[in-house]
Amino acid sequence: MSDWSSTFWASTAGLFDEEDGGDNFDPDQQTRWENKDSLILVIDCSKEMFQRTRGEIPFQLCIKCAVSVLKNKIISSDKDLIGLVFFGTDKSQNSSDFKQVLDVYQELDFPDAQRILDLEKFLEDDSCDDFETKFGHNTGYSLNDVLWTCSNMFAKSSQKIGHKRVMLFTNNDSPHADDSALQRQAKTKSRDLAEIGIEIDLMHIQPPGRAFDSSIFYQDVIQLDEDECGILPDPAEKFEELLYRVHRKEYKKRAITTLPLTLADGIELGVSVYNLCRPATKSSYVNLDSHSNEEIKTHTKYICKDTGRELMPTDIKLYQMFGGEKVIFEKEEVDAMKTLGDPGLLLMGFKPKSSVKSYYHIRPAQFLYPSEKSVSGSTTLFSALLTRCIARDVVPICRLIPRRNAAPRFVALLPQEEELDEHKTQVCPPGFHVIFLPFTDDLRRLKYEQTPKATEEQVTKAKEVIKKLTLGFESSQFENPSLQKHYKNLEALALDRDEPEDVTDHTEPNVEGIDRKAGDAIKEFKDVVFPDNYDPSKKLTATKRKAGAAEGGSAKKSKASSDVEIVMREEAQKGRLAKLTVPVLKDFVKQAGIKCGTKKADLVEAIKDHFGV
Repeated sequence: MSDWSSTFWASTAGLFDEEDGGDNFDPDQQTRWENKDSLILVIDCSKEMFQRTRGEIPFQLCIKCAVSVLKNKIISSDKDLIGLVFFGTDKSQNSSDFKQVLDVYQELDFPDAQRILDLEKFLEDDSCDDFETKFGHNTGYSLNDVLWTCSNMFAKSSQKIGHKRVMLFTNNDSPHADDSALQRQAKTKSRDLAEIGIEIDLMHIQPPGRAFDSSIFYQDVIQLDEDECGILPDPAEKFEELLYRVHRKEYKKRAITTLPLTLADGIELGVSVYNLCRPATKSSYVNLDSHSNEEIKTHTKYICKDTGRELMPTDIKLYQMFGGEKVIFEKEEVDAMKTLGDPGLLLMGFKPKSSVKSYYHIRPAQFLYPSEKSVSGSTTLFSALLTRCIARDVVPICRLIPRRNAAPRFVALLPQEEELDEHKTQVCPPGFHVIFLPFTDDLRRLKYEQTPKATEEQVTKAKEVIKKLTLGFESSQFENPSLQKHYKNLEALALDRDEPEDVTDHTEPNVEGIDRKAGDAIKEFKDVVFPDNYDPSKKLTATKRKAGAAEGGSAKKSKASSDVEIVMREEAQKGRLAKLTVPVLKDFVKQAGIKCGTKKADLVEAIKDHFGV
């Protein structure tokens, strides 16, 4: 060991912590995520798509969805690629010279503000007439050519593309009804695209006056996700339904990690771990060079304090303080000490579902779904385990090691059945919620002080208030107003708007509605609980002497003390001292010169004794 290296041992203050680094990182998965996702929106432009149905024009619904997707991509993943293709037009403009496949209206590229502005022109009142003049309509297209065009767009992209997806918007369930050869070509081409990893999703819209039958043609063209269990949702009738379906398909279902679930010796299946939800945050700021506006790259170097020499990773050692001494470790030794087993889930046994208490919640739950890619036959075994757990109302208890060098945790696997809504759209997927269980030192045993109990009349009035103000809460109904305002301002700047759109803050209470619905009940509750002329919104605090107050200071202080003592005596006589905060009680005890303990119960008893209550 050289002389200078002893000065540069790194402290391992967080190195030996069990939660170090989090449980959500998988290097192999992260490598796959580095590739850009790509999405091509393919919109049917036949005349039927321009016929108003239920007050909406299907083509404009598709454009609204495209605008929404572009806005979301700019916010959430601006490095992804997106393109737009029209088909069924009279005029054609594409690199392959296919007939009746317009543009490639927008090439596969990064989302930007100009693309949104271009699409918003199709939402104007006279846009349908302009479209027919500029592009026209033609039913002589070939869906095989449409899919070929999309394949060429992916192939010609200069970016490194990971996930490839095509979304097909149409209200025509049989595009080549009179030509079986074209149908056969389209089905063959869709299978070819599936083999090279290009997914095709159908965003079907309810046609006017009849039902959309996907079994005629499209069930052999599109690929359904595993979690859809071979069931295609009903066609969308409203913009909200179509947009919801687009947003669900827009994002790739990315697993945090894939682990083996060991049920017994020699019996294991592959499972993927997912986060069903995560907090939405504002995009991070990017540091730019003030002269060139180029993005700055950060590079960290460790420099020896004594010699000024740059240190390599092998020059840095780690230590932990023990008994006042630095215990030195190599990085490999630290990794070996933190390794407590191979990553995976190990079944320990089963417990009744009722044994998983709500207060066990220590971190957000994750979700398990079978992975056929890691272990063949996992879906069948996973389904059998899920079915029997639901039937017997039990939860498997497992030991979880999410990644190498991570601390093991005990988890309960809470089973969940699949749920579909009235349109056969999946609401809840089948699988297990991973509930992280606390260790002994994660729980505290609290001692509750004795507090005055409410009377029967007070409880009755409180129940009336609660009954009148009870509402069905769903988090999806409330958007974060801070985030919405942030992104509306960015959108206004990027799209050169005069001013940003107004943001409605749904977290603000509806005072008028509350007063109309429960005003009388609230007043009755206040009359029963609080005395006359008592304002519960005001805090009981002693008046402090202002700095620099010279004359009359003692008199003012004496008057304030007298007022506080009168109020405190009244509170003691009516048994409401326990409702006051500890700082207020302490302040009065100090002011009155009462000697007692610092706990709230001691303070209350001392004040009662002081007033002879």
